[in-house]
Amino acid sequence: MTAPETDASFEALLEYLKTDRGFDFTGYKRSTLLRRTRKRMEEVGIGGFDEYRGYLEAHPQEFPQLFNTVLINVTGFFRDPEAWDALARELRARLDAGKRAGEPIRVWSAGCASGEEPYTLVILLAEMLGMERFREQVKVYATDMDEEALAHARQGSYTEEELEGVPAELRDRYFDPSGGRYVLRADLRRFVIFGRHDVVQDAPISHLDLLVCRNTLMYFNAEVQGRIMSRFHYALNDRGLLFLGRAEMGRAHGSHFAPVDLRARIFEKVPRAGLRDRLLALGRPEASAAGARTAHQLRLREAALDADPVARVLVDVGGAVVSANTAARRLFALTADDTGRPLQDLTFSYRPVELRSRIEQVYSERRPVHVPGVEYPTAEGELRTFDVHVLPLLADDRLLGVSVAFSDVTEHHRLRVEVEEANQELETAFEELQSTNEELETTNEELQSTVEELETTNEELQSTIEELETTNEELQSTNEELETINDELHRRTGELNVATAYVDSILGSLRVGVAVLDQASGIRLWNGRAEELWGLRADEVEGTAFQSLDIGLPVERLKAPIRACLEERSEFQEVVLDAVNRRGRPIRCRITCVPLAGPEAEARGVVVLMEEWMGTAAEA
Repeated sequence: MTAPETDASFEALLEYLKTDRGFDFTGYKRSTLLRRTRKRMEEVGIGGFDEYRGYLEAHPQEFPQLFNTVLINVTGFFRDPEAWDALARELRARLDAGKRAGEPIRVWSAGCASGEEPYTLVILLAEMLGMERFREQVKVYATDMDEEALAHARQGSYTEEELEGVPAELRDRYFDPSGGRYVLRADLRRFVIFGRHDVVQDAPISHLDLLVCRNTLMYFNAEVQGRIMSRFHYALNDRGLLFLGRAEMGRAHGSHFAPVDLRARIFEKVPRAGLRDRLLALGRPEASAAGARTAHQLRLREAALDADPVARVLVDVGGAVVSANTAARRLFALTADDTGRPLQDLTFSYRPVELRSRIEQVYSERRPVHVPGVEYPTAEGELRTFDVHVLPLLADDRLLGVSVAFSDVTEHHRLRVEVEEANQELETAFEELQSTNEELETTNEELQSTVEELETTNEELQSTIEELETTNEELQSTNEELETINDELHRRTGELNVATAYVDSILGSLRVGVAVLDQASGIRLWNGRAEELWGLRADEVEGTAFQSLDIGLPVERLKAPIRACLEERSEFQEVVLDAVNRRGRPIRCRITCVPLAGPEAEARGVVVLMEEWMGTAAEA
């Protein structure tokens, strides 16, 4: 591939990066840019620029890798300590002499990389001013084009090696150890505002006391450096300081800055005034041999602007009012002193409409913004209506500022309001008529619905009556069944009473003591003869274990016969024992044990018969 072809394909790649990703590298030094781009292409194994462009289109994740290679973030805490010491001395003198208590101190670190530089500024200012004054006055802005570096910077977390340039006492005072790393104190990190910013294209941060841009300008060619220095000049307050790196002399910008300490690369803003200078600061700083002709053209343009019946204000990218024509000055009571002032300091920046957000929208989208029907009471007390147009001002595809035009549409708005009111009245009348018709239809539908509901209610009542009749019949049937069951219970109760009386009569007629035991030898029945023999009533022994009775009968000798009957090993057990009856008289007692069989012929208990024995010992 020939050299011209290489240049053409490389320029096409740069144009693609600009249109697709918003990164404009056309102002960078070609030799450096070409070398670093080739380095990244070698890392991914691509030889041609056209092929690499196709690779970027197919692999969007490659863009950050390319930008990291091009934008080498070489930085460190207190890099070049002598220069930082010189900056501290010069800045202290200027702040002590020119800053009142409570007045803001604004600092911008342009090209902050991974955050070491802005955090160095925080430590420097905190040591210089003391923490109380630092918190009240200081605001540090830190910007870069590299989103990955900004994400790292926002965390404020560094290794011990990265903090090598920080003295031990400052490290212990301003950093907290965390997981083998050191993190800047959270109450200090919030004073640093990080954001993505392109120093070539984006509007600069204004009203600065100190602007630090070290070893960033060297990536750009001389023309772009001039444009950047013009923006830096605008951003700084009078006598504001510019702190550059070793490789950036700034000798070509004597009209903007004067050296304060050339060895430390510290410069002071050279104040400039006038409309022509402000316009030139926004454009390219080109020397012109036709100065008089340029001045005449500027006066002609200003005259044309004043003659415009539409109120119009010009605002540069730094947010300052460059010009306001006669109609605008009359409408908003502006004076010549207002030219050059920040837009945010003027009332018309937020009344009749908030302009700053619209201007930011124009800058970001690079297209006009239209705000219709804005009402504004004039100084004479008349309520006027304006259409506000915010238009971008471009030159060579560079954004110079915006034009804000206030078109008076009061009469048109009044006629439109009258027509809208007449239409509204007609619509209201039509809606009322339509509403009346709908109400009649609704009333008719409601009447029809009421009739249907009454019919439904009647059917529901009829159904309810039928259900009640059915329920009544079921209740009568249930009552009859209950009466039958009650009669049966009465009959069975009578039979049970007769049977019980019969059994009691039999047991009472026996002249033998009877005790009926369950399977656990508990007493279930104890007749009257047993009471006479042993002196214990039935209610005293029922439920008690037979072997636990304390009577004149040696009941422990009956355990074996009772167990034999319960285990069905014998159908009959008889034994004669010596005993003492309830009167204390010794007697001979014959005990007969018979198993009590259940429905299935199983032993459910034992019947123990006890009678006084009159026979001989041999008969027993």
